[in-house]
Amino acid sequence: MNIALLGYGKMGHEIEKIALKRGHNVVLKIDVDKSKKISSNELKQADVVIEFSTPDSAVDNYLKCFEAQLPVVSGTTGWLEHRSMIENKCIESNSAFFYASNFSLGVNVFFELNKRLASLMKQFSNYDVDLEETHHIHKLDAPSGTAISLAEGIIENSDSKQEWALESSFEKFVEKKYDDSKLAVRSFRKGEVPGTHSIRYFSEVDEIKITHEAYGRQGFALGAVIAAEFLRDKKGVFSMNDLLKF
Repeated sequence: MNIALLGYGKMGHEIEKIALKRGHNVVLKIDVDKSKKISSNELKQADVVIEFSTPDSAVDNYLKCFEAQLPVVSGTTGWLEHRSMIENKCIESNSAFFYASNFSLGVNVFFELNKRLASLMKQFSNYDVDLEETHHIHKLDAPSGTAISLAEGIIENSDSKQEWALESSFEKFVEKKYDDSKLAVRSFRKGEVPGTHSIRYFSEVDEIKITHEAYGRQGFALGAVIAAEFLRDKKGVFSMNDLLKF
């Protein structure tokens, strides 16, 4: 399979390594600062595009891929206010789009565990819940797309939480002077941390915590390449649920 990489930073380099190990060819590598110059015709030498760029360039990259009727796999976060438009454009163009906030197979198992735990805990009103994520200092968006997906999983399966909000938007979080219907999310940016996410249920007597900690970018890269293999020759909009059949 011939793969084009839109976004050739640290993540792009990891994806290239995994793709080559799995017998694929990387026929096009475009740095983020050059993505606006790429044409849909140049993209057509590939069978599938893997896109890990920036929130500012992602939407334009998707549209170019759709114009070339090329399937595109994307892990870029921070652009989701345009998601409905992009998915509609994909369908109108008879193309294919696969988006995930996190391509790690372990994280996607963690997503399902999070939903199940939220469903179990809603019968215990004496527990509150919060969420924390830590990433490297180069990550542009906060909270992470993965944290948002986790927060949405909690809200969908909770009777008490209606929306999420960054802890900085609360007054004196420790003293609990905030709206109980909001799920508190904390975001930290430290060093070169690949990604750590924790959900905590806590009461006056104990706490329950589940955590996923990535050791590196390899897990994300492997998931993205597997998604590209899955997407080739398909039409429509897909997610990790379609790939993993949860």
